[in-house]
Amino acid sequence: MRDELSLAQKLEAMLTVALEPISVEELADVAEEDATVVRDALGQLREEALRERRGFVYTELASGWVLQSSPDVAGAVTRFANRDVSHRLSSAALETLAIIAYRQPISRSQISALRGVNVDGVSRLLEQRGYIEERGRASGPGQPVLYGTTELFLDRLGLASLDQLPPIEDFMPEVGVAREIAAELADALPPEGA
Repeated sequence: MRDELSLAQKLEAMLTVALEPISVEELADVAEEDATVVRDALGQLREEALRERRGFVYTELASGWVLQSSPDVAGAVTRFANRDVSHRLSSAALETLAIIAYRQPISRSQISALRGVNVDGVSRLLEQRGYIEERGRASGPGQPVLYGTTELFLDRLGLASLDQLPPIEDFMPEVGVAREIAAELADALPPEGA
């Protein structure tokens, strides 16, 4: 007679075949266990995978748990994933997504003002792909739609919340460098009235 499957086996199998993150409650329901027991088991599985330096890690994201490739094998996984890059986002889409992530809720006109170009098409693409969603309307004239990022956005970045985004200051040049760039740009412009 075959031994009954352990909770760890069930959880590992479910996370292996899942296409999207799965909540603790969902896992508990399917495994017919208490959610607290499942959460503890996931924590143990995570520690075991880290200790044994496996090629995957158990990660809790905004919308649930997933199995992800370990950061230790990122280079090999990136080379593998880049074999088919047809679903990549353009630099315009990535810039727009970054603005939304850091400034949400934000309207299309505010994004366009920051980027200096019309973002209607890019915004629609990001909304179609599920990375941004409507978060309400501004109280000003015309009551424009305000956008914010989705759980899918967080999941794709491997984040549990927006608090885990790196500080925006990490991407900005130091004041001295910014002044040098501004001076170079000013020197490159033709004089007014020319």
